Amino acid sequence: MAGGNHSQAAEERATSRSQSEVNKRLKYISLAVLVVQNASLILSIRYVRTLPGDRFFATSAVVMAEVLKVLTCLLIILLQKRFSVKETAFFLVDSIVFQYKDTLKLAVPSLIYTLQNNLQYIAISNLPAATFQVTYQLKILTTALFSVLMLRKSLSRVQWVSLLLLFAGVAIVQVQQEGKKEASVSDGSNQNYTVGLVAVVISCLSSGFAGVYFEKILKGSSASVWVRNVQLGIFGTVLGMLGLWWNDGAAIAEHGFLFGYTDMVWCVIFNQAFGGLLVAVVVKYADNILKGFATSFSIIVSTVMSIYLFGFHVDLLFTAGAGLVIGAVYMYSLPKAPGSSSPGSSSSSSVSSASPRTDGGGEMEAFLPKAQGGVVSPPPAANVTD
Repeated sequence: MAGGNHSQAAEERATSRSQSEVNKRLKYISLAVLVVQNASLILSIRYVRTLPGDRFFATSAVVMAEVLKVLTCLLIILLQKRFSVKETAFFLVDSIVFQYKDTLKLAVPSLIYTLQNNLQYIAISNLPAATFQVTYQLKILTTALFSVLMLRKSLSRVQWVSLLLLFAGVAIVQVQQEGKKEASVSDGSNQNYTVGLVAVVISCLSSGFAGVYFEKILKGSSASVWVRNVQLGIFGTVLGMLGLWWNDGAAIAEHGFLFGYTDMVWCVIFNQAFGGLLVAVVVKYADNILKGFATSFSIIVSTVMSIYLFGFHVDLLFTAGAGLVIGAVYMYSLPKAPGSSSPGSSSSSSVSSASPRTDGGGEMEAFLPKAQGGVVSPPPAANVTD
């Protein structure tokens, strides 16, 4: 009997070790995916928006990404229903139409995310990729402030200090860029640093508000993750089409919806659409510290790649500002001391990687979050896409 118990305990220990190894491997895979998606989306958007020749309409790219996300989520729901079209249709009608009050709750965050996605294209088109990546981390600050104001969440002393360092780091980068606007914006043709800066600041504000608002209205909701993404995608597509008609309607009527689309543009759209969904699946294996490290590392990757791809010049002032931001992001992701209340599912992760939509950016701004795209994740026990 004793031998049997010993054997069972040994098996359990072996299983536990094996599971621990798998989880460790998944964490490193998560880190790699988060870094690659975070950095590649920003760099690729910057690249396609600065190429000579016909420029695609950013509004059409936003709509196309939303359509692809909706179709992907519908396919996943169909797969969950064992490819029963009838059962899937009844499920969707019940979840989206009959429970229309629940669906309508997503109209506001969807409107904000659609605005945010369009603003990111404007910002990245007018700012160096590294400058955008650093400045876009202000979404952590706005998310934290909205969490405190709207959800009455508390932040630790370390987190408050990290927010101050974050603001200081971004301010230093902006001072550095202000002194060399012309040099930092390639030829200066059709690019405006001030427009880019205003766009990224508004995008950070909208990201923070949308993520916290989303968490507030959906707290305790048991709705399917994929249904939530379908609901958001439907609103996002409709609102995106309205924005497209308002801003580029005449030009698209003349040139066509897919005007200026190249293989690289399609890669950007697929990255924006599926990158957010991929991060949503992967992020559950990563803790807050790992996600903070991924964000910090993606800033370094974006900066290094910007030097080679766009001739971006890094000086001491930029290095100091970016260093403060990287340190602040990592500090903010550290867990609070035992006994203190949680700062709202770690707002930084909650909406940066977190933003219910991982749009562009990705961060994730609650994988209930991109930038960077538009993805909802399960309500975080700890934490939506720049």
